[in-house]
This record gives sequence, structure tokens and C-alpha cells, in this order.
Amino acid sequence: MASSRRRFEKNRDRGKVLDKIDVKSMSFTELREDLGSLGLPAYRADQVFHWLHQGAETFGEMTNLPKPLRLQLAERYEVACAQVVRKRVSKDGTVKYLFRMNDGELVESVLMRYHHGISICISTQVGCKMNCSFCATGRSGFSRNLLPSEILAQIQSAQRDAGVRVSNVVLMGMGEPLDNYDNVLRFLRLVSCPEGMNIGMRHISLSTCGLADQIYRLADEKLQLTLSVSLHAPNDQIRSQTMPVNRRWNVESLLKACRYYAKQTGRRISFEYAMIRGVNDSDSCARELAERLRGMPAHVNLIPVNDVTGTGYQKSKMERQRAFAAILEAGGCTATVRRTLGSDIEASCGQLRRKHEGGDGDEG
Repeated sequence: MASSRRRFEKNRDRGKVLDKIDVKSMSFTELREDLGSLGLPAYRADQVFHWLHQGAETFGEMTNLPKPLRLQLAERYEVACAQVVRKRVSKDGTVKYLFRMNDGELVESVLMRYHHGISICISTQVGCKMNCSFCATGRSGFSRNLLPSEILAQIQSAQRDAGVRVSNVVLMGMGEPLDNYDNVLRFLRLVSCPEGMNIGMRHISLSTCGLADQIYRLADEKLQLTLSVSLHAPNDQIRSQTMPVNRRWNVESLLKACRYYAKQTGRRISFEYAMIRGVNDSDSCARELAERLRGMPAHVNLIPVNDVTGTGYQKSKMERQRAFAAILEAGGCTATVRRTLGSDIEASCGQLRRKHEGGDGDEG
């Protein structure tokens, strides 16, 4: 347990050595062992773990613990929180949050209401290294990875603020989840833990821009989550122009990794495709994409590109999106033109943080 504890005390993802143990990133077993080393009975770990995963932000809130014990725990452990700095509420009920972490870093999350339940899109990094040309997050640069506890805290804070129970989680906010692999994997174990939030893997979607080597690693975990791959182009010529990651893992190597993932997990791959007028939305692109995906258990989500200032990109018209989808379907590939939520509040991640740091924009 000592080595595990040091890992939390000296997690470099926070950019400094933590003075306290990152308690919310600990598994149920690890917490039991650590509290046991203090001479505390197992049921105390049960109580603390329950409070942490119900969203308690301080040990003072844990009212079924003796006050001296609460003070002792507060000296030993840090509880990661996500403080609501700003929020914007869409007319369709979508809520966009700007959260401040304990060290002052800012990340975004989006709470969405569907007929099947409440979904939240959360961040896994402060900023992003991938620098996709149509994404607002990459324009702000990269600061650090988020800890498992900080990824959890976004869900808990949104639930508390909105008074709802989140049923579906999407790792598609700021950052590239597979670039923060170890922390994200630990988060996935924690959020699905029966003693914790107990959100099943089949209710979780992880989005990647295409880190093929990490897709192989994830496939071997055989988790039952949905892998969502940001493809956005049918060939290297177009994809390399918009997504620098393609110069490291091209379309062929990425799709090979995706086929391996589907074989290992038995899960269908979801491909995200941002429709950019005059760039990747032609009939020939649709036919090439259908051919590329032939024989793979896959679904393509067609999404109008976000209106991010400075890119010069324009979203494809609806009739073009529908025609593109029809060609994919005719080629044997299922496709959906995604319903866009929160367009009136710029719900795509990265935009609210940039406005906040620039001092403009209004709260909704």
C-alpha cells in the first residue's frame, strides 16, 4: 500500500507534489487498506467511500463519522472538487459548466437531457495536445492531465447543481482520454464500481482522436464501453490537414486498431465525422468512407462542424448531411445525422473556458 500511497501523494499530473493523499482516486480496496493502517475498522472505509462517491467535498460533511476522525482524515487526505465557476443553460435544457479544480485549473462539462436519461460529457485533460484544426480546446494549449478523482468530481458537481442522477457518461470533453490512459482507466473502474456511482460500462462512451497504440491497450482490457473514434475524413490527405495525429497513426493503422478492438470486445465502433462544407462532405468522400468501414461492426455519427472562431470552417447544409448518410447506408454502413444539443450556448468544449479567460461571454 505504501507504493500506491506515494503514487497519489506525488502525482505529477497535478504539476506539483501533493501535500496530501488523493483519496477519491483510491479504489475501495486501497482505501480499506490505508484506513486499516491507521487502526480503523473496515466499516469506516465503507462510510468514507460512500460519502466520496456521493459527492461529498469535505470530511466535515461526513456526519456519521466522529468529529476527531473527520479532522484526522482532513489532515491526511485531499478531496478533489469541481467548483462551478460559470454555467450556461440552453433552451433545450442542456447545461454547460465551467469547473475550477482545487489548483485553480479550469475544465468544461456538458449535461444533456435525453428521453433515455441524463448524459454528461466530461473532460479528461486541462487543454489538449492534439491540436485538431476544428476544435476550440486545442487552441488554448495543454496544461496537465486530470486525476481520476477530478474526472469523477465533474459528474458529482453537475449532479448536485442540477439535482439529477447521471445515467450515461461520455469522455468527449476537453482533452484526449487515451493520452491520459492510466488515470482514465482508473476513473472507469471507479465510476463503475458497485460501491460507488455504479454507472455500468455499457453506459460509458470514450472518444479518441485515434491513438492507435492505446486503442490496442484498451482493447485488451475487454471493457464493455463504447469506443467512439473521431475520424472526420476517409483518407490521409484530408485527415492530415485537419488532424495532426494522422501523421503518426494514419487512417489505415487506425482502422486496423479499431478492427482489433471490435474483435477483442465484441463491441461496435462509433465513428464521429464532423461535416465540413467543401472539405470532407462530398459524395466521393462518402463512398470512400463506406468502403473503408466495410465488414467492420461500425456506426457513423455525422455532426455539423462546430462554429469555432478563426477556423474558417462552415458546417455542411442539412441536405448535404442527409445525402452523405444515404450514400453510407447504400454502401452497407449505418449512419445517423446527430441531433445537436446546446447550440445556443456553444456547448462544444473549449469555448466557454476561452471566453472566461478572455473576459467575454455571458452566463446563461
